[in-house]
Amino acid sequence: MASKAQQAVIDDSLLMEQADDEMPDLIETDPTLGLPSLIDQYKKADVDEDGFTKTKSRKRKAKNTVDDVDMEESVDEVPEAPKEKRGKADKVEIRSVPVPPHRLAPLKSDWVKIFTPVVKHLGCQIRFNLKSRKVELRNGDKLGDLNHLQKAHDFVRACVLGFSVEDAMALIRLDHLFLESFEVTDVKPLKGEHLSRAIGRIAGKDGRTKLTIENVTKTRIILADSKIHLLGSFQNIKVARNSICSLILGAPPSKVYGNLRNYASRASDRL
Repeated sequence: MASKAQQAVIDDSLLMEQADDEMPDLIETDPTLGLPSLIDQYKKADVDEDGFTKTKSRKRKAKNTVDDVDMEESVDEVPEAPKEKRGKADKVEIRSVPVPPHRLAPLKSDWVKIFTPVVKHLGCQIRFNLKSRKVELRNGDKLGDLNHLQKAHDFVRACVLGFSVEDAMALIRLDHLFLESFEVTDVKPLKGEHLSRAIGRIAGKDGRTKLTIENVTKTRIILADSKIHLLGSFQNIKVARNSICSLILGAPPSKVYGNLRNYASRASDRL
């Protein structure tokens, strides 16, 4: 038994020596270079110009050469599959804007001013659904970019929220204008007379505070009960929103005016 164990150890040592002789030499690499990218590695393989690896076609060998010729001809003569035509319903997109009851009369009076730029300038289709009381918009015959449809939706929504048609037209002509809405209760949970006083602080006497914020920040503000709607650029909306939130939280208007004055001076210095 001992002689068998010794013989096994000798055989293992011989196998290890043979394995060491068969192992290739190590290749010295520069440690500063790091690993090559996958793109470089795939470039070494068979890759065509589009970046796809070339694969060898596998064909079964038949006994007769005639069968090979027939099979190759049948492969070459396979007709291309017809391209599926997308229907018009796949490309048409519809947007709707709900109209509250108290905005039906102003919408009716300004309807000509509203649908004219939507149809002529943006090339969209518009109608008012009497049953659902919604203004429905659809991209026109030139089905392509949906930016026109989104601009038409923002324009109609601004008119429904209470902005004048002239102010809402800026959404069509300029690309960096947005709409933002929030409620007074989102800033501070107020009820009853406290809520009324907060709305009064935002408006000011004869609407002077609201008008001052609009002129300094170059925005338009709509006060609809406890809801506040802003129209303007992103940075200007941010400044106007901060001023309104300060008034809701109880800051005196004089302090808000001071902050707006500083903002106006910084904006003039930038220009």
